Amino acid sequence: MKDSVLRWGLLSTARINRALLGPLRSSRRNRLLAVASRDQAKAERYARERKIPRAYGSYEALLADPEVDVIYNPLPNHLHAEWTIRAVEAGKNVLCEKPLALSTQEVDAISSAAQKYGRVVAEAFMYRSHVQTSKVRDIVQSGKLGRIRMVRGSFTFHLDNPGDYRLDPRMGGGSLWDVGCYPLSFTRAVLGVEPLEVFGYQVSGPTGIDVSFAAQLKLPGEVLAQLDCSFVTPYHVFMEIVGEEGTVVVPVPFNPGANGAVFLARKEKHERITVKGTAPYVSEVEDMADAILLGRAPCVNLADSRANVEAILALFESARTGMAVRLDHPGTGLDQPVPAPGAAR
Repeated sequence: MKDSVLRWGLLSTARINRALLGPLRSSRRNRLLAVASRDQAKAERYARERKIPRAYGSYEALLADPEVDVIYNPLPNHLHAEWTIRAVEAGKNVLCEKPLALSTQEVDAISSAAQKYGRVVAEAFMYRSHVQTSKVRDIVQSGKLGRIRMVRGSFTFHLDNPGDYRLDPRMGGGSLWDVGCYPLSFTRAVLGVEPLEVFGYQVSGPTGIDVSFAAQLKLPGEVLAQLDCSFVTPYHVFMEIVGEEGTVVVPVPFNPGANGAVFLARKEKHERITVKGTAPYVSEVEDMADAILLGRAPCVNLADSRANVEAILALFESARTGMAVRLDHPGTGLDQPVPAPGAAR
């Protein structure tokens, strides 16, 4: 692009927008230009309170603004694919909240549109652009842990709002789509491999969505993973990678703030490793700028997003049938795969 500053538009007044307001305002390469709502008065009030220059009373009007370069899509899950594709067709780049889509067919449609119109689309797993994630990958790649044997991870919290869209199966609700996607994505990213087989257990709530989900994954190199997520247990988040010679624990894997920390236990020695960087939403915004302005691949490419969706769907199928489900992609959709030591190639 010729311009060195990207102008952003927020597709709705969703609460998650707050995470991007500061990073967009502090960035030299990004500028928050507009916000849209389905209600003009609501959009104007939101824009006035947050000092956003432009307010639109429809999503279509925002997409029609020729000065908007990037759309942030934080809509409910079932609208991610539709409005991401519509934004791309309008000539916009898109940062879309996770999950990018609810089917592999939707991801493929997004990929086709991005390729046709020459636009960048990235899934907003903000932790992926943080240096703490890179550090964990480096530790795994270095062989300090020896041959990787086990991965454990969790993301749970109490969801107490009865009207929340995440409790509606028609809107892509459920704990696995909402928070279980994080430990799954982390496992794939850090090890750089895709699951060969999955098995899932689900506890359903009154609306039919999974209020709790436990996943078991078989990964190349005889690596096993145990991951869980829930809407009905207290906040609990961690990732742990266990090798034959050591263990690395990440107590705040998904939103570590500016500076992260990982704990390495090896040969009876325990080490706290501080990782200095920028907050994950800051690095996420800058990652988009790198992809759009410099032509670099985003930290989460569309093949990566497709593989995560495929694994989630396989877990749901396993929970439904009570049987393990094999996946047909022993390769990886990651930009820079980091095989676990001893992993099959």
